[in-house]
Amino acid sequence: MTETKTMTDTVDDQTDEMPLQAMAEHICDVGAAMVLVCDVVKGEIEVRANANDVTAALALLRDDRQAAFTQLIDLTAVDYPDRKDRFDMIYQMLSMQNNMRLRLVASVGEGQAVPSATGVFMAANWAEREVWDMFGIFFAGHPDLRRLLTDYGFEGHPLRKDFPLTGHVEVRYDDTQRRVINEPVHLVQEFRDFDFLSPWEGMHTELLREVDSAPDPDKTEK
Repeated sequence: MTETKTMTDTVDDQTDEMPLQAMAEHICDVGAAMVLVCDVVKGEIEVRANANDVTAALALLRDDRQAAFTQLIDLTAVDYPDRKDRFDMIYQMLSMQNNMRLRLVASVGEGQAVPSATGVFMAANWAEREVWDMFGIFFAGHPDLRRLLTDYGFEGHPLRKDFPLTGHVEVRYDDTQRRVINEPVHLVQEFRDFDFLSPWEGMHTELLREVDSAPDPDKTEK
């Protein structure tokens, strides 16, 4: 029974991926000039392209009648500090016509500018501002590339893997100046000492002590 069910699930998975694989092959054919790799990864189509070809790839995926990925759901970045091209720009797209999702990925080096996707999808406007704010990736041709989540004068980009967890500055209200001020982070010594003991482990130890000290019911009855 289990073997039959496993074989059935495998056949169903292969059947579900057939339209995705057909779409991936179609994208490879129509985008041969700019698509580096196109394959089905975890039930979604993943397309890789050069950073300079991002806007052309987005326009192709949107305008091609068979693909029809007409919605840009989200865009973000991932930081890999040990790589030569340390960032991956990721664009999540949806085709309502085909009920398919697609992920466009482009590797970006530190300091490399990426063409803004706002000319293809206006939905990219604030998302690109967020990526600029959090990762420091510059988008060439963006109409208003300013920080979105951090304050004016903020230093660094918080979602980079080399950004300190404590940050560079702290914000507090100063009673003397009667305003909010920014100042360098200052941690007193007691906040630097960690014993790494989980409170749940400590609770487990206390429970064991209570069990050991509890009277034995059998001995009490005798």
